[in-house]
Amino acid sequence: MMTTNGSTLHDFRYPAIDGGVIDFSQYAGKKVLIVNTASDCMYTDQYKQLQELHELYADKLAIVGFPSNDFGEQEPGTDKEIRNFCSYKYGVTFPLASKSEVIGAQANPVFKWLTGQPLESGANAHIAWNFQKFLCNEEGKLIDVFTPAADPINDALLKYLGVQ
Repeated sequence: MMTTNGSTLHDFRYPAIDGGVIDFSQYAGKKVLIVNTASDCMYTDQYKQLQELHELYADKLAIVGFPSNDFGEQEPGTDKEIRNFCSYKYGVTFPLASKSEVIGAQANPVFKWLTGQPLESGANAHIAWNFQKFLCNEEGKLIDVFTPAADPINDALLKYLGVQ
């Protein structure tokens, strides 16, 4: 089941890579970092820091990866291949959504919503490449966007988490 619209991130449900459903309402009260991911990208090693963030701050931050083949065809695998790669190569235990498009007319509803949100910071919600990071607050509102080149563990994110 997939929710197609919403006023906050918490209004969405999306298929999980392992066949379940990611219900974003379960993250109410936590910040959520959503990342469009790819297994064969110059930024793929960011999975390490994403997993580290997941392990260190699971009490205040949820991370959800959205594999996509939209940029440079750098995610050609099936859901099963992607899950295996992420688990064995990077020890990923945070939720991964089923592979989908994140740009264009066929973009999944979560990314259509994310890229349509206004940002007070003036950051551009346009997706530049794999590993763009979208941060939503505890109420499910988009509060910031981090470029693909930005390390997942960065000063601005840690400040949002209240740990710096």
